[in-house]
Amino acid sequence: MAIPLYDSQPARRVPWVTYLLVAANVVVFLLTPMANFATWYGDGGVRQCRANEFILEHGAVPRELTTGRQHPIPPEIAHRCGEAAFDKLPWVSAFESMFLHSGVLHLLGNLVVLFAVGMGLEDRLGRWRYLLAYLLFGLAAVYGFAYTYPDSGTPLIGASGAIFGVLGAYLVLNPRGRIVSLLPPVIVIRLPVWVVLGGYFVIQWLSLGDTESNVAYVAHIYGFVAGALFALLARHAGPARRIVALDRG
Repeated sequence: MAIPLYDSQPARRVPWVTYLLVAANVVVFLLTPMANFATWYGDGGVRQCRANEFILEHGAVPRELTTGRQHPIPPEIAHRCGEAAFDKLPWVSAFESMFLHSGVLHLLGNLVVLFAVGMGLEDRLGRWRYLLAYLLFGLAAVYGFAYTYPDSGTPLIGASGAIFGVLGAYLVLNPRGRIVSLLPPVIVIRLPVWVVLGGYFVIQWLSLGDTESNVAYVAHIYGFVAGALFALLARHAGPARRIVALDRG
């Protein structure tokens, strides 16, 4: 699979929001028990329990999002780690979950794609519209997953739902563009946007039947579709509004 590295079309302004999102994800990760940097969470089994409790507290649990109320932690975690004492607002966790990652590879995989494609979308939408769109894509992915699996008690974490929204929006707004991509292990090549980003969507769709994976492919699809629909609405806006969207930073 091709890994996007950067948009071959130069940006007209500094993509501060993309930089901010990348930095926020890194800082949040370093402060969570999923990062080895955060030594104050303890070691070994203690750290694993703190990580499980942290994800349950701040992750987006589908059955909590669909009912609007906090549910008890799973019995197996309560038996091993004890009862966790925290109060949770499910709708707040939908936002928090976008900035949580299970490990370094999970984090880096998401941020490489966000950095490569987010700069181009920010340049086209403007900073504030881009930030709002990013958060909306993430919510669409989280709630789409939740209402697809309303009885699930497995927390959803990661920025990938919002990032797939960025991919979908960018593909619609710049279908003839090219992205410099890495073809593992060492080939760097400029590829059409529809090949790289469309390929990401196809892979998610084909992976839906993989019941052994812990990847939320459905959330990725919801995010991608939300981004594409958002971009279609932007493209069909009146001429004056389209000029404002392109020129205002």
